[in-house]
Amino acid sequence: MSKKIVIFSAKGGVGKTLIATNLAVTLARNQGSKVCLVDLDLQAAGDMARMLDLVPEKSMPDLMNYMKKQPGSIRKSEFIIKNSLGIDFLPGVLKPQQSPHVDARKIKDVFALLDKDYEYIIVDAGQHFSEVILAALNQANLVLLVVTPDVPSLSQTKWALDILQSLNFPVAMLKIILNRAESLSGISWQEVRISLPLDIIAQIPSDGEIVGAAVNRGIPVVINSPRSKITRSIEKLALDLSKNSKLFIEHQEIDQLRLKEGIVEKDGTFWQDQGLTEPLAEPEINDDSNEIAKIKRKIHARLIEELNLKRMDFKVFSDLKKTRALKDKARVLITNFLTEEAGSFISSLEDRKELVEEMLDEALGLGPLEALIADPGLTDIMVNNKNSIYVERNGKIELTNKRFISNEQVKITIERIIAPIGRRIDESLPMVDARLSDGSRVNAIIPPLSLTGPTLTIRKFRKEKLKIEDLLNFKTLSQPLAEFINACVVCRKNIIVSGGTGSGKTTILNVLSGFIPENERIITIEDAAELKLNQEHWVRLESRSPNIEGKGAITIRELFRNTLRMRPDRIIIGECRGSEILDMLQAMNTGHDGSMTTIHANSTQDVLSRIDSMILMSGVELSVRAIREMTASAIDVIIQTARLSDGNRKIVQISELAGMKDESHIDIRDIFVFKQTGIDSKNNVLGDFSATGCIPTFFQELKIRGASISEDIFKPV
Repeated sequence: MSKKIVIFSAKGGVGKTLIATNLAVTLARNQGSKVCLVDLDLQAAGDMARMLDLVPEKSMPDLMNYMKKQPGSIRKSEFIIKNSLGIDFLPGVLKPQQSPHVDARKIKDVFALLDKDYEYIIVDAGQHFSEVILAALNQANLVLLVVTPDVPSLSQTKWALDILQSLNFPVAMLKIILNRAESLSGISWQEVRISLPLDIIAQIPSDGEIVGAAVNRGIPVVINSPRSKITRSIEKLALDLSKNSKLFIEHQEIDQLRLKEGIVEKDGTFWQDQGLTEPLAEPEINDDSNEIAKIKRKIHARLIEELNLKRMDFKVFSDLKKTRALKDKARVLITNFLTEEAGSFISSLEDRKELVEEMLDEALGLGPLEALIADPGLTDIMVNNKNSIYVERNGKIELTNKRFISNEQVKITIERIIAPIGRRIDESLPMVDARLSDGSRVNAIIPPLSLTGPTLTIRKFRKEKLKIEDLLNFKTLSQPLAEFINACVVCRKNIIVSGGTGSGKTTILNVLSGFIPENERIITIEDAAELKLNQEHWVRLESRSPNIEGKGAITIRELFRNTLRMRPDRIIIGECRGSEILDMLQAMNTGHDGSMTTIHANSTQDVLSRIDSMILMSGVELSVRAIREMTASAIDVIIQTARLSDGNRKIVQISELAGMKDESHIDIRDIFVFKQTGIDSKNNVLGDFSATGCIPTFFQELKIRGASISEDIFKPV
């Protein structure tokens, strides 16, 4: 039985094909193994063949066609190329147009054909999930995810890992190859390891000159440059694979795990329509519910035909008058259809009214989301697929009993939500991030990117503007903390609010802005406008995504540079997540005191690492020491927020950046912390806000500027 290694990456340009090719050659030459190299990167037809200086005449569709017509009499030599490098090569396709002819159901048969003749089958699986790739992954004993030390690669790999785990691939069979590991501007392997909960089994150094020379000559790097660092690292990987059998997971183990999870095989893969979204069995429903469902389907079909809904332009939903008129007409039709189809089956007038509104929502509204959007107690609505709708209420996520009729209805609902704001979503543009007129933030993603069907996330925002008194009532902070941050804002200290997703960063930033004096000019910059300020002298700027042609994008960094020409007293960036952090720090250091922003980080100490990473990733050639010195002189205070286990948000840490401790470390001092003491009988978090005893170095400056703040608030109780 062969060991099947599938090499995959969710991002292009990470060196996946190069690693697959050189690993196969090394296993054959150094370990004396029989190796078959399979090119299933169907979007990059011919790349692997060119690296091996081969010109194949037949490919996998030819093999599959032959297997179908003449099973049992396959001459593999007609389809598999043997070469002087000691490996055999099976191309996936010769040109991209052949990709649809690679049958996912036949992948298992192809591997079975190769199984007896080889010790290793190395598969380059490309960078896109498809039925073919999932079929190949289902045959694997080991999956190697190629990652480069940069944020886009890490993000895409996290996404791929989530998908693989949702498809019940054991974590034990997934490993990381860190390519370009010695890149000077790259993220360290330790940070990669923290970000991805998988073992890094190889680190391939970066050497573009050596790789370029080998690729251009059509000779593997391990042969063209046998003494290079890249070659030595690949040889070590090959040796580890040949000696450590524990790296490979046998199929019986995978089958047992899937059987335990209730997953079944279908046509040689575990891929079902829009991913694993269809229930394995329909839930039992009583006769009345079944009859009502039949009536609703009939009425829905008649309404579609009567109003010609299939050909309706979604732009009609951009016009409130037209939308209202259409709904009034549809309501009358549904009422009449219900009388005809249901007769006296539904006798209650209230039930009839409720059913009419429900069908109206399904046909022209947002279906089961209408009631959720109208519920003021919800902060997030999360549609995973037609059968799975979650909400967040009071900081806790719960599954609702709401359902869509089909995944197509989910997609239609998404289109209705984004049509009024001039956005669209389809296969050419399968992802959209937008802001609705009421300020709610919407993110939608559809197949082929979403394997669980069309997915929709709506972040709702409170219509009322919270004040510091509200946060005190919610016990988000204590009175001493409120007095301190008030003084910091009024006295123009530069502040960063950090925390995880949904921890209340934007809410805190809104409250902080309320302390800014009315006579100051405020300019806010955001990706999706969420800030709600009370001041009149306020200019709101929002970045713009690229259009369908990939043009017209305006980034936060570009807006920030323009803002410096707008005579701002205060600059507030909704969130720094990229190169704009460098401009922000420079502005803070050059007279724009009192600026504020938010950053994703798990602690005040992590904020410094995030800033380092963002600046280094921007391509600016600065040493870590220079970055730290700039950060220490620019930022005064970091406010850390967190969502606790009971769903409540709190300020858990307020720290001061008190200059440089030594040449490369910033002196960061906690001033206030929240200490959890336990959990009560209702699982509510118990704890207290307390001072650490550390008095800010700028305390006297606060007093000089008129802040009415007592030194006693910094004394531990």
